[in-house]
Order: sequence, then C-alpha cells, then structure tokens
Amino acid sequence: MEISFIESPLGIAKIVGDENGISEISVLSEGAVTTEIPAQLQECVSQLREYFDGQRNHFDFKLNPQGTDFQQRVWQELLNIPFGKTMSYLDLSKKLGDVKAIRAVASANGKNPVWIVVPCHRVIGTDGSLTGYAGGLWRKKWLLEHESPSKQQSLF
Repeated sequence: MEISFIESPLGIAKIVGDENGISEISVLSEGAVTTEIPAQLQECVSQLREYFDGQRNHFDFKLNPQGTDFQQRVWQELLNIPFGKTMSYLDLSKKLGDVKAIRAVASANGKNPVWIVVPCHRVIGTDGSLTGYAGGLWRKKWLLEHESPSKQQSLF
C-alpha cells in the first residue's frame, strides 16, 4: 500500500491505495504533506485538488474500500447521491430496502473509509439537520456549502 498526505482546505488528507484502487481517504487536523506522490495515487490526488478548487463534481478513479457486504452496499448507494444534493438517513435506508435498518445504515455511513469521494457528508437528518460526521460537523457543513449549486452565506 502506498500512502500520501496532501493539504486541503479542511486539513491534511491521507490517501491510501495501490494498483487495486484507493482504499482510504481520511482527514487529519495536522501532519506533514508528502512531497513525492506515488504513481498509484496521482490520479486521486489530482482529482481531489480539482474538487477543492471547484473544478470537479465527480470522481472516476478506481476505489477499493474494505468493509462488510452490508457496508459495501451502503457505500455503493452513497455514490448515487448527486453532487449538490442531500439525502436523509431514513431515505437511504429505504433505498437499501429496509427502513428498520436506519441505525445500521448510519453506522456503515460513519465507517466510510473514503472521505469525500464516497459522499457520506451528503447524508443528513430527516429534519434537514446536520447530524453525525466522523470528520466533525464543521467539515460536513463546509463540504455541503462547497457543493451547493447556489452559493449563499450559509446553509446551516
């Protein structure tokens, strides 16, 4: 596995992957930035930089997140939430075919190992509130405002 650390507006992004795809993107509050980006991570780094610069609204590099079958199903469904849109945990549970699985869906969402690219930040409370985000609610708010089709002072 190759690892790189890049600067982002939300902290240091840690990227882990190999020839099979990117298995982890996470955010750290502090750390050193990598000077040399391994070949297997260069496309991911390039696309993340474009995203943060407002020049990209989808990702098309290969992913390889590790998780249970259920987690994989949840993460796959997250990929269907369009850029600039949100979905509630309840609606996500319905899309997966079991409204009673809302807590399990929320747990799988919280264990998403591929920050931003698998857009767990686009899942909000049924009442429209910002709820739970492993990277901190301030980052979730920033991401949703960054992706908002109409730039305004604040969504939340």
